[in-house]
Amino acid sequence: MLTYVVRRLIYGMMVLLGVEIIVFFLFQGFGDPARLVLGQTGDSATISNIRKELYLDQPKWKQFIFYLNDVSPVSVYKKKDIENKKLHGLFIGRDTKFVLKVPYLRRSYQSKRDVLDVLTDALPGTMILAFSAMLIATVAGVLLGVLAAVRQNTWWDTSSVFASVLGISAPSFFIGIVIAYVFGFVLSHYTGLNMTGSLYNIDPFEGRQLQLQNLILPAITLGIRPMAIITQLTRSAMLDVLDQDYIRTAYAKGLSKKVVIFKHALRNALNPVITAITGWFAELLAGAFFVEYIFGWKGIGKITVDALEKLDFPVVMGSVLITATFFIVINMLADILYGIVDPRIRTK
Repeated sequence: MLTYVVRRLIYGMMVLLGVEIIVFFLFQGFGDPARLVLGQTGDSATISNIRKELYLDQPKWKQFIFYLNDVSPVSVYKKKDIENKKLHGLFIGRDTKFVLKVPYLRRSYQSKRDVLDVLTDALPGTMILAFSAMLIATVAGVLLGVLAAVRQNTWWDTSSVFASVLGISAPSFFIGIVIAYVFGFVLSHYTGLNMTGSLYNIDPFEGRQLQLQNLILPAITLGIRPMAIITQLTRSAMLDVLDQDYIRTAYAKGLSKKVVIFKHALRNALNPVITAITGWFAELLAGAFFVEYIFGWKGIGKITVDALEKLDFPVVMGSVLITATFFIVINMLADILYGIVDPRIRTK
């Protein structure tokens, strides 16, 4: 088992290294970072200092090495660099130190704040949105899948299959625009929902006010695609289970249909559904970008799109790295869990 876990960790680190290479070289050449930091009013001496601080006076391969040293939790720094960058962690050595640290994602061009602080402020919004969307998708998808299987070849079944196919086919940004317009604008008088809004509103007199109603539309929008997948998986698994001998035995014992379906059949049909839930949660974290932007939801997605519009590349690069890290970690945990549940997977 230890070998299996180590192998998965190595695979995850290799994928993350590939993401870092792509992110770094993708955003090279888009404007002068020194000018983006200072604007058009900076003098030549200040611009020269900024270029030196950002390693822009070095060859590209050296710039990448310095960037990798910054974002890596295991690094080597000089004492003055540790003080200038305000790094947090464990430092070993005198002038040149071996460092175990919180990854340094550099500073925002616009706000001059550490990128990690900017993204940490926005991360709870994205996590709450992803959890809410996954909860809606799981509950609604399982219930629709069970209903479609139990009422096979009826209009319930046909409607569920049609809705799931539609949910899979329609992109989230299109569904988001439609839902925002219909329920947040046209029918807002009846629904009481807004087209845009975050979890908290800031009132100058009463402080932060919780606005849970603003979570409803983006969570539904983000949860539609996984709900469609879960519906189909639950339906297929239930149809297989309902044909098993032990289900007929349960009916023969006089158990009610409700008990047979939800206590016996559904329990044994949930394995593929759990697999889908694990994978889709990682997808939701990555896929929340445009949904957050459409609904004005304060999360990593909206922060990233806003930063991209302002050419604030450290924020964009840090956002991509954090999202990729979450995606890799969740998939690694899922692989390890599968290895614990099914020992045959460890040999692959």
